[in-house]
Amino acid sequence: MLFICYPRCSTCKKAQKWLDEKEISYELRDIKQENPSAEEISAWHEKSALPLKKFFNTSGNLYKEMKLKDRLPQMSEEEQLQLLGTDGMLVKRPLLIDGDTVLVGFREKEWEERLL
Repeated sequence: MLFICYPRCSTCKKAQKWLDEKEISYELRDIKQENPSAEEISAWHEKSALPLKKFFNTSGNLYKEMKLKDRLPQMSEEEQLQLLGTDGMLVKRPLLIDGDTVLVGFREKEWEERLL
């Protein structure tokens, strides 16, 4: 199981604490140090069946600075994937990947249903 997070993010800390309390083992990956590639995000997007917009950190400073709220609707899916692959701060976190299970963001109830 791969747990991708930003160590300074409070939601990521909550998710990591939850995983530790449930004694769920995972491989930790710092999204700032090792940004997910466009290819990885594309594969996770397919497995998740979520809209690609859900993979964007819409509350992040970079998202706002780049005015992506207005730009994304005009971008192709390929352009969005390439953009996500440029900077981990654009990617919604935490991400939890385990085989065909892809969880984006931390919602405790959803994680319990999918992992326990």
